[in-house]
Amino acid sequence: MSISLTLGDITRVHADAIVNAANPHLAPGGGVCGAIHAAGGPQVAAECRAWVEAHGPVPPGGAAITGAGRLPARRVIHAVGPVWHGGGDHEAEILASAYRSAIALAEAEGLTSVAFPSISTGIYGYPVAAAAPVALRAVHEALAGTEHVRDVTFVLFDEPTRAAYERALAELGRSRP
Repeated sequence: MSISLTLGDITRVHADAIVNAANPHLAPGGGVCGAIHAAGGPQVAAECRAWVEAHGPVPPGGAAITGAGRLPARRVIHAVGPVWHGGGDHEAEILASAYRSAIALAEAEGLTSVAFPSISTGIYGYPVAAAAPVALRAVHEALAGTEHVRDVTFVLFDEPTRAAYERALAELGRSRP
């Protein structure tokens, strides 16, 4: 099992699944979500609409899976993180749940490699320094229970975000027995 960090564009990643920082209606939006929908093409949006019509909106902390359209990944897992309200509205628990839900869907599909963005740290306003340790710990704990998912990469958009994740990953390494 491995967790790695890289600076880059998640829409160009060759993985079994990439994770979209989605909204509950799985609609094209801004940031990572908009980039994934644009790169994946109309097939991704059509599958998202069909998923929501069949199941309803994805609650914060939940996830849904679709095809990847024109993306190099095989699947897109749409994980819905929390909107930041200052940290007192269970944001950390909801964010951790979004990461765990994505890993659980990848595991159920027999996927081995998953690429994540930094969920909720764009438009949803979650501070990166607070989100990174929650994300890394949730993924680390979720991977402990997987048979298929072995490789997780966090594909981070800019250097300050990558640096925050590097610090959190180092801290996670120091806190493990």
